[in-house]
Amino acid sequence: MDVGYITRRNAQDLKTVEPSRCALKLESEASWTYGDLHRISNAYGNALLALGVKKGDRVGILLYNCLEYWALYFAAAKIGAIAVRLNFRLSSQEFEYALNDSETRVLCFHSSIADRIDPIRNSIQVEDYICLPYENHPSPEWSLPWEVLADGSTAEITEIKIEPSDPVMLMYTSGTTGRPKGALWTHANTLWFCAMQVMKWNLNAETVSMSAGPLYHVGAMEDVTLPTLLAGGTVVVVKSGGFSIDRIINVMEKENVSDCLLFPFMVYEMLNSPQLVDSKLSKVHRIISGGDPIIPWAIEKLTERFPHIGLVQIYGLTEGTPIAASLDPGDARKKPHTVGKPMPLVEIKVVGEEGQMVGVGEIGEICIKSPSVSKEYWRKPEATAATFVDGWCHTGDLGKFDSDGYLSIAGRKKDMIRSGGENIYPVEIEDVLIRHPSVADVAVIGIPDPKYIESVCAVIVPKKGAQITEAEIIHFAAEQLASYKKPRKVVFINEIPRTPSGKIQKYVLKEAHQSNSISNN
Repeated sequence: MDVGYITRRNAQDLKTVEPSRCALKLESEASWTYGDLHRISNAYGNALLALGVKKGDRVGILLYNCLEYWALYFAAAKIGAIAVRLNFRLSSQEFEYALNDSETRVLCFHSSIADRIDPIRNSIQVEDYICLPYENHPSPEWSLPWEVLADGSTAEITEIKIEPSDPVMLMYTSGTTGRPKGALWTHANTLWFCAMQVMKWNLNAETVSMSAGPLYHVGAMEDVTLPTLLAGGTVVVVKSGGFSIDRIINVMEKENVSDCLLFPFMVYEMLNSPQLVDSKLSKVHRIISGGDPIIPWAIEKLTERFPHIGLVQIYGLTEGTPIAASLDPGDARKKPHTVGKPMPLVEIKVVGEEGQMVGVGEIGEICIKSPSVSKEYWRKPEATAATFVDGWCHTGDLGKFDSDGYLSIAGRKKDMIRSGGENIYPVEIEDVLIRHPSVADVAVIGIPDPKYIESVCAVIVPKKGAQITEAEIIHFAAEQLASYKKPRKVVFINEIPRTPSGKIQKYVLKEAHQSNSISNN
């Protein structure tokens, strides 16, 4: 079975899901039925074949969130091509790297992004450019019009044999540690991952799901929304640009969203939004959040304000099963510092430096095995061999199991702070500092220390209008943490750098603040 099944089953002779049922809605502006999605993706697929795209070729998708994004993804899947979903926030040089690394054959892009593609056209291998007009930005003369795709034949694509093990998508990881690697997903990876979520959360034809993230990321497509299409429900697509949590709340209410994925910082903004006071969110059944652990106060506040909404915390990574573990709402109060237990069909183990299993309560590297572990890193055999070992994905994340089988995340192996012979895990300190009434956001990193090798540095975003000092933060931490864990340096900034999935880019902070080393006095 291949990913095209999700729309193909709505063909005239199958009707597993009624073709007239709404599949996709772009906020309140446009909608497609399942029949529309099937026909339009067929048209795009046949048009790509007419351009000479063959099975295994890479088709670049460089679009803002839109309905066409979904059709193009399914079109690539139906013809056996590999969808390369590109981050529209990248610079020209970053596009050049990803396009050359993937050897993208056709690039489909919004017209407003043309000015970042034009300077690199002579240094990339793209053969055809197809432009979708965006707002008032003209399409460049070197591109083909979108009608090339839209006017393709809607006939069924039957001549291409696709195996479950064939690749369907190439996703460049969001890069918390530097230059991204391309994680290759197969049709089997994708369908199994969707099925796991349908089983876990009982997604069905009545589900209305929404993600506020960009569709180039698994958190906006493979998490929750693509499984909703597999279940026959409706997906609400949030437009790119002009993000505000108040707008997201409006969409959730107006479109009767039942299930949504919000990154942790979005949950925090939502809980601090004045608009939430008058909101009922009566149809929302479940909020799913991941990327970083949710701070316990947010769980408490959401439960108090909206007892009918279950907050599900998830843990995973693009190449190693994006939702590998989840914390059920009923467990959030008794196990607030954990990410729960493995999802259906997922195995998780925690290993030491030599690869041995560690005991309950001991911290080690988290390893994941499931049908949705990525096939490999694109053309990086050494990285593939180091990460994917005997069917297990070695995540590079540190964690531990408690005696009840709940998994806790201690941070990235590279983020662990080694100070004076002690292992210090930033997430523990971040959980304390975010509770300070004047702190809006926080990240904890290690900085050079002439005596202890590394010391704790807290990078703080103060709440608007708040007056806060370094001494106050250090004192606050010292009251709740062992002395060696308290920050010895505090830096105040306007915004914490994050990936599109909401993960803190600590390597960016470390590069920016290495000069803030502790003086030897």
